[in-house]
Amino acid sequence: MGIIIIISLVILLALGAVFVISKSQNKGKSKETNSRAYGKYVFCIQTSKSYAKEDVSKHNTRKDCWVIIKNKVYDVTAYVEEHPGGDAILHNAGGDSTEGFFGPQHGTRVFDIIEDFCIGELNAS
Repeated sequence: MGIIIIISLVILLALGAVFVISKSQNKGKSKETNSRAYGKYVFCIQTSKSYAKEDVSKHNTRKDCWVIIKNKVYDVTAYVEEHPGGDAILHNAGGDSTEGFFGPQHGTRVFDIIEDFCIGELNAS
């Protein structure tokens, strides 16, 4: 009986993970921007939209959350509520999240998810 319960829980967790992953892939798809992740490098492919740090810093709430990762700007507002780490995503809202993004808590799947949220790059100045 205990094994049936454990197997049922594992199946439910797997289905839940598939649902969250597929839902997060659909978020941000309406944007005209895109990025690609290769290993630990994230590349944003878009028509040269750039932002100053001051612009990004204004987007620092749960309802309007932008982050910087490796000098690329991401609007992760749609992902905040789905973030498996809860409010940890908000720790660097409006700022540089590079260190946290490349932390040990993130698996390689995060590189696929983040690409949907790229909106541009950080100004060099």
